[in-house]
Amino acid sequence: MKIPADVRGAMIAHALEEDPNECCGLLAGSDGVVRKHYRITNAERSPYRYSMDGRELNAALREIDDSGWELQVIYHSHTHSPAYPSDTDTRLAANWPDPYYLLISLLDKESPDVRMFTIADGAVTEEEFEVA
Repeated sequence: MKIPADVRGAMIAHALEEDPNECCGLLAGSDGVVRKHYRITNAERSPYRYSMDGRELNAALREIDDSGWELQVIYHSHTHSPAYPSDTDTRLAANWPDPYYLLISLLDKESPDVRMFTIADGAVTEEEFEVA
């Protein structure tokens, strides 16, 4: 998976702007290369959980489909914990088994930790990604 440096930066900026609440969004593209970043409103407006705004999520998924892309990454921030899927994140991943999960930890706001995972059948596996 290749994530452009400006997209990585935009996700970190999104996380910092939404702090103390979690942020959330999507990355879409093709052939393992991210083509577009979608900021989605966290309908929960909570520092401990997120739920993507339904209208924004549906609009993004329509655009992804219309563009011939695939949903590659679901991302969100952890404002008070490490960049590792929580039990809730792992349970919710059953609804979206295919994309990668990218987490941004704001424990160190000067140097946020960004990590990516696959989650399948409750098993969490860290995945490498390239910042291009």
